Amino acid sequence: MDMREHHLGYRETVRKYWDITKGKEPNYCKQIQRWERIYLEEGAEGLMKEKRGRASKASGTRKGRPPKLDKKVEEDLIAENQRLRMENEYLKKLDALVRKREQEESKKRQ
Repeated sequence: MDMREHHLGYRETVRKYWDITKGKEPNYCKQIQRWERIYLEEGAEGLMKEKRGRASKASGTRKGRPPKLDKKVEEDLIAENQRLRMENEYLKKLDALVRKREQEESKKRQ
């Protein structure tokens, strides 16, 4: 690498190889750091590898939807969910009746 042979820093290398007079300077230094790391780890062949795009799903952890549940488990969960909804509605109505009765009793006392 020319940078190593001439003992250039990242910024000096950017000035040597990119035209930075066009205005805002992108993060060329970070790109050079990446290339240097690849070069040191894999050699010149590492820089020739095509690494564009997303990594395949097989290489990473699986994200997104969880795996399908067993049909019986799914049906049990749906039934439990319905039972809990009904219980919740019942308790709301019971609470409303108790409050109504308490209000009526408090009105009678006054």
